[in-house]
Amino acid sequence: MQDIAISTTEVGPDLAGQRLDKILATVFPDISRNRMKALILAGHVTLDGRAAADPSVKIKAGGQLGVMVPPAEEALPLAENIPLRVVHEDNDLIVVDKPAGLVVHPAAGHNSGTLVNALLYHCGASLSGINGVMRPGIVHRLDKDTSGLMVVAKNDAAHKALSAQFADHGRTGPLERAYVALCWGVPHRPSGTIESALARSSVNREKIAVVPEEKGRYAITHYKTRETFAGADGKPIATLIDCELETGRTHQIRVHMTHLGHPLLGDETYGAGFKTKEARLGAKAREKLIALGRQALHAAVLGFETPGGEFLRFESEPPADLQALIDALRSGK
Repeated sequence: MQDIAISTTEVGPDLAGQRLDKILATVFPDISRNRMKALILAGHVTLDGRAAADPSVKIKAGGQLGVMVPPAEEALPLAENIPLRVVHEDNDLIVVDKPAGLVVHPAAGHNSGTLVNALLYHCGASLSGINGVMRPGIVHRLDKDTSGLMVVAKNDAAHKALSAQFADHGRTGPLERAYVALCWGVPHRPSGTIESALARSSVNREKIAVVPEEKGRYAITHYKTRETFAGADGKPIATLIDCELETGRTHQIRVHMTHLGHPLLGDETYGAGFKTKEARLGAKAREKLIALGRQALHAAVLGFETPGGEFLRFESEPPADLQALIDALRSGK
């Protein structure tokens, strides 16, 4: 694999007499001094055309420095013995009930401890390779702090069949996906459809925002009120809703419900402005919301057609922490 040349530079009088690693960290501020030291020791830095192996060597004015940085290589995910709640498994696929807090696939900041690591341990090599080594078998995903049902392909044929259904989002095919959520307030209409384009926020790249249609990907969420709850003052404070997706965009339900004016309970990313409403909850409900520590969202229903043409449908009850919050809201305490 070829190195990538970053640049060459001539040491000026202002830097003359300083250590090699310090000079390079000054000239190339995007690369840390420790990283520069490692590059020097690995032979990726030259002084006057020759490899410079000593990070502490003092450099004279006029010295010609060159830095070569090897391309980053992704580490292959390793199998890890992480408990999985397997709802269904056959030769083509596996359906799991993902707990909140579990990241789906390795990424920056999450190189291990993910659902993929757990699947590699549970399934061995029998996972589809269509999405590459970092996302074997992954057909769709859930946010880290969203719990619920996911299906994973164990071979390429199953992956293609399932991917086609998720791409169609149930518009013409058999796919069925439904979520339960708790939102602040009570939607004006007991049921409805939220339609908008979504894209990365230009202000905060970690957030998704509603944008003009030509600037994002269209998203459709159907919601229906199941139950409303009163706060300690006896006034409506929160609603248990069912949501069905007609598209599958990142953070879709969370963003759409916020756009409607009813962000999800516990959603620090999109519902921070509603945190003061916690004071209106009963003491028990406040306690359970704090214990939940995440957005109140659960993937409760998943239905799809197998590669063999059989329709499978699964349901998952809310996990204990979310159900405890629902019960506390229901009691009004």
